[in-house]
Formats: sequence, C-alpha cells, structure tokens
Amino acid sequence: MSKRFGLPVTLKMRHDAHYVESLTSYSGAAIGRMLPVEQIRPNPEQPRKALGDLRELSDSIRQKGVLEPLLVRFVPREDCYYIISGERRYHAARAAGLREVPCIEKSADDAETLEISLIENIQRKDLTPFEEADGLQRLAEQFDYSHEELAKKLGKARSSVSETLSLRNIPESLRKKCVENGVTTKSLLLQIARQPTERQMLEMFARILQSGLTRDEARKVRSDEKQGPQRAQPFIFQYEPENEAFRFRLQFKKSHVSRDELIRTLREILAQLEGTSEADSTAA
Repeated sequence: MSKRFGLPVTLKMRHDAHYVESLTSYSGAAIGRMLPVEQIRPNPEQPRKALGDLRELSDSIRQKGVLEPLLVRFVPREDCYYIISGERRYHAARAAGLREVPCIEKSADDAETLEISLIENIQRKDLTPFEEADGLQRLAEQFDYSHEELAKKLGKARSSVSETLSLRNIPESLRKKCVENGVTTKSLLLQIARQPTERQMLEMFARILQSGLTRDEARKVRSDEKQGPQRAQPFIFQYEPENEAFRFRLQFKKSHVSRDELIRTLREILAQLEGTSEADSTAA
C-alpha cells in the first residue's frame, strides 16, 4: 500500500490571509501533509497555557475532521514534529480518536518558532484584552520590537497596539477584580488604564461596576475630571434583572458613594417600603 501524503481531495487547507502571509515571510517553504499523531509533540514553549474546554471542538473534528491544519516543525534529534500552532486542534483530534492530522511543515529555529507562536496567539479573536496585552509585551521584549514593528507584524494599527499595551498599567490585583466582575471589554478597561494613579483607577473601576457605566459615560467622566472639579457628577446606581422585568435607578447628590453606603441606602429604602406596607395592612 503506497504511503499517502497531503489532504483528501475533498478538503482544503485554510487560514486567514494575514496568517498565510506571515508564514511566507520566514525562510523555508511550507509543505502540507498528513502526519501521524504519534509523531507530533506539543511545543514546551507554547505561549498559550490554558487550552479551555475541548469537547465542542473534539465533537466537530469527530464529525468533519480537522479542517484547519496544524503548523509544525521537524526536530531531527528527536525524530518528531513539534507544534508551532494548533495545539487545541491536536489535543481535540487525539480525543476524537484520529490517527493522523493535516499539518503544514515549516522550517523554523527555536526563535522563529516562539515568534510565530506568539503572533498566532495574539491574532486569535478569543483572547481577553489582558491576554493580548501580555502576549504583545512578551513579543516586544523577546525580539526588541517597537510599537510600530509590532503593528506591522500583526497587521494592526499602531494606535491599537499602543492602547492594548497600556492595559498593562492596570495593577495585577485590579486586573483580577475586573475579570471577576465582568469588566472585560477593551473600551472600558482603557478608561481604567488611562487614569493617572492607582487610586483613580480603582475609583473608575468602582464607578463602572456600581453605576453600570457604558464606554461613552466612562469616557465623559474621565473628560470631566480632566477639566477640573468645578462640576461634580452625581453618583448613579442602576440595576436591571436578567428577565428585564424592571429597571431600577438610584441617583445620589454626591459624586462618590462607597459600596457599604450604597447597601445602607438600599436597606433604608426597603425598610421604608416594608413599613408603608404594614401600615396599609393595619388600616385595611
């Protein structure tokens, strides 16, 4: 039986155009072929550590196969192929019981492998803004790239790269609070990162969290603060349940209200409502 190379004729190798272009910018021709999973090894220097839930991907691969090839390089001293990108597909394919997977073999040394891995991960759309910022920082430090060079490597605007890197100004403790409380959109995180001090970052985070500020509202707060204290903005607390049955809005005269003070105020309102209800019942 002759040895089979390449993908089945019914399948095509596909990738985003910018990624294909990044491959051709390196030395060595890329070769497509089917490789046994036993010959493939995960890259120990893989920047992406958390693979996430692979069940959906594994089910899809079980039904349709691996439609997007892995990028690998051959390591002669170990007689195997190391993954440059596509580790989730590799693990999902193994879980689906595949014996071979489509691969693009790339000639690359250790430095090129790390660079491609970082670029490929940063280009992914499912990274959080913080993960993207950390990836950009590592790429800049590892290869001494300027913001302009990073933008060209990634096919992004320089301003976008600079904005993402500015998220690293947010202290690690505040980062965790943002993630835990669902403040994860880049536009809102930028409003926090642009505050001049850590204390002001915490205050902006509290306003976004407690008042449900949108991006434009957070931007307006920051703009007003730059203009000076001549016009204090009232603190607003908004709440809407998941079923959208009602919308609750509480506005204070002062511009900053602590979490404890907000809770006390809500309890006072509840106590008044309960007292009114009891009085009505007695009168009836």
